[in-house]
Amino acid sequence: MFLPKYPDSPTPPPAHAHTVADHVPVRRPVPQISVTTGAVAAVLVGGVVLTALLAAVAVTAVSVAVAAVVLRSLLRDQDRR
Repeated sequence: MFLPKYPDSPTPPPAHAHTVADHVPVRRPVPQISVTTGAVAAVLVGGVVLTALLAAVAVTAVSVAVAAVVLRSLLRDQDRR
């Protein structure tokens, strides 16, 4: 009653038919990238220049903030007199 029913043929048919000429995927050529010492030097110099500019902006911002605090305290003392 609960026994499985087996097919009459001893081997099942193949699931897919094999083709004679299998297609090989085509590989695209990879572009060659050459890194020269000039390119490395340009990137390093650019990084140094950008870092220096960022440091200059930060120092300028701090000095402007200090000047603003000093001027505000001077103006507040002048209004109290």
